[in-house]
Amino acid sequence: MAHNEFKSNVIQPLLTDLYEVTMAYSFWKDRKHDVRAVFDLFFRKNPFQGEFTVFAGLKDCLLYLESFRFSASDISYLKSKLPKNTEPEFFDYLASLTAKDVTVHAVEEGTIVFPKVPLVSLEGPLAVVQLLETTFLTLINFASLVTTNAARYRLAAPENVRLLEFGLRRAQGPDGGLSASKYAFTGGFDGTSNLLAGKIFDIPVSGTHAHSFVMTYSNVNQLNSRTLKNVHDGKEYDFVAACFEWRAKIANKLGIVESEANDGEIAAFIAYALAFPESFVALVDTYNVLRSGLLNFAAVAMALDQFGYHPIGIRIDSGDLAYLSKEAYKLFQQIANHFECPWFTSLHIIASNDLNEDTIHSLNDQGHKITSFAIGTHLVTCQKQPALGCVYKLTEINSQPCIKLSEDLDKVTIPGRKKVYRLYGQDGFAILDLLAKSNEKEPQVGDRILCRHPILESKRAFVIPSSVTCLLEKWWYNGEITRPLPTLVDIKNKVSKGLATLRPDMKRHLNPTPYKVSVTETLYEEMHSIWLENAPIGELS
Repeated sequence: MAHNEFKSNVIQPLLTDLYEVTMAYSFWKDRKHDVRAVFDLFFRKNPFQGEFTVFAGLKDCLLYLESFRFSASDISYLKSKLPKNTEPEFFDYLASLTAKDVTVHAVEEGTIVFPKVPLVSLEGPLAVVQLLETTFLTLINFASLVTTNAARYRLAAPENVRLLEFGLRRAQGPDGGLSASKYAFTGGFDGTSNLLAGKIFDIPVSGTHAHSFVMTYSNVNQLNSRTLKNVHDGKEYDFVAACFEWRAKIANKLGIVESEANDGEIAAFIAYALAFPESFVALVDTYNVLRSGLLNFAAVAMALDQFGYHPIGIRIDSGDLAYLSKEAYKLFQQIANHFECPWFTSLHIIASNDLNEDTIHSLNDQGHKITSFAIGTHLVTCQKQPALGCVYKLTEINSQPCIKLSEDLDKVTIPGRKKVYRLYGQDGFAILDLLAKSNEKEPQVGDRILCRHPILESKRAFVIPSSVTCLLEKWWYNGEITRPLPTLVDIKNKVSKGLATLRPDMKRHLNPTPYKVSVTETLYEEMHSIWLENAPIGELS
């Protein structure tokens, strides 16, 4: 089936590592290219010192499979890069490849996931599924990392506070910026400053103005427009005069020194309000928030209200954000009381200035009055941890389970085709994820199920689930996407609902409780049997 979804022209078969093609040639030359193989894509450790991850990027992988085909120019390029003794028939083979013989089982995008759990399991001809490795990893690693980062910000911020992604200018290039805007939204953000992301992905866009806009004006005489239509009677009036009248009234009533307010700043605010009278937001920290910015904003806001418009609020981009937001709210309350305009206390206070997750927790502790956080660098670059570390490992070849061994036990893989179940307790919270062989009976509600640690023999527990969910579902078969693709809003809602099924101690900022990932007794025995078969026996003398 065809899908009218955005597809980046960068995502193509050559968006891969050279060694994928060299391995494919070796398989082809040894006539092993059509042997059936199973690869699992998973990660080993949750990011950001947390205990959960959000899975994202599946839709992009599925759309890539729809168009997976080496072009004539791809083949020509590969001919120039592979050794001259590469057999020409191999290039004919590459030119004929599609993903029609691949089957993909995956966790639904937006699901909360954990280490060792297969996010995607691909079965198909060995050479083809090997060629898909790097592209799948690059599509899932960054997407899952940014979505997880965004979800953590959403957990950190109070529920009634809006989150805005303002990171395009700090992102790792245009592709990184566009992807970050997309996945920040699915992770829980409410909007973006990125217009292209808004256009392509239908994400709400938001923005104010820069300090340079304010600095453009030095006095009110530089204004070329002065009048604004009054909504109440439809007539044009001198808006500039109204703003200065209100500035004098507010300063006099509240005991503020009007002469300290910057006239160039109020001129800039007036110009912006004349352009956007129904969505006026002012950046108030160009000169001094308390002595100038707030008074100038309040004057323009009251004038807009007099003319029948509803201003939105302010943005603070520097200084002590907790203190300044509280002072701003205090002023808003005073104006509301003195001038009998209760709407003034509902104005937004937007904070920016290199915010990160720790800063938000600190602001919460200080009792800030911020209603929106605009977050850029730390969100889109995932500065706290720049990579997730998903891996793509062979788990079955020619119907035989196989294992990757290592002295680092975290790198020992779980062999064979698997199913993954999430077991829930009576309180509705997830207890653990259970990996089982693909031919095992599905665990049932009320059963007493032995769940074992994949590696450590003594770690085991019986679980009696109140509900069970199968996580791996078939998404690609016989050359087609087999399930309806979710919208970004669907994925965003999935993230929110999934987080609600985790106990609070697993989501806390400091020292969260690890979530358990277990295997069935049958899978444990098979894994350790294969392990012993493949592990060398040492000899001492």
